[in-house]
Amino acid sequence: MAPKPGTPKPSRRRAAREIALQALYAWQLAGGDAPAHATTLEGWPRCDQAFAEALIRGVVGGRDALEARIAPHLTRSLASLSPVERVVLLIGAWELAERPDTPFKVVINEAIELGKSYGGTDGHKFVNGVLEKLAGELRAGEIARARQGAGQAAGTTA
Repeated sequence: MAPKPGTPKPSRRRAAREIALQALYAWQLAGGDAPAHATTLEGWPRCDQAFAEALIRGVVGGRDALEARIAPHLTRSLASLSPVERVVLLIGAWELAERPDTPFKVVINEAIELGKSYGGTDGHKFVNGVLEKLAGELRAGEIARARQGAGQAAGTTA
């Protein structure tokens, strides 16, 4: 599984998300040890390895809970999603739930970029909509602060 042609070189954190996507994709389809598989992937030496491992272990260990968080925000069944969309949503859901140090906008943007690089033509739009709803549930305070800050900034430029 490789990114689409023309994709720029990723940061160490984005590279970790890409490694996690590839390892979790393989795990989802064939099972096995996703964290061990990740270390065999081409980008492993250049990624934030601790983050990739935490992400992979978090998704594998928390899959049922993550799917339960995602499901209410879907317009179709989880089983009907493409394997890439499903993994991108799991990665985004884990980050929203478990990594409050990463701003919700960054989590969503990174998921969109994964969807654009690895997914179908418009899959990233679906991922965006679902993660926006999930962020509203999991990060309501952060979203309110961001909106308040944006409103104050808009008021100062008028």
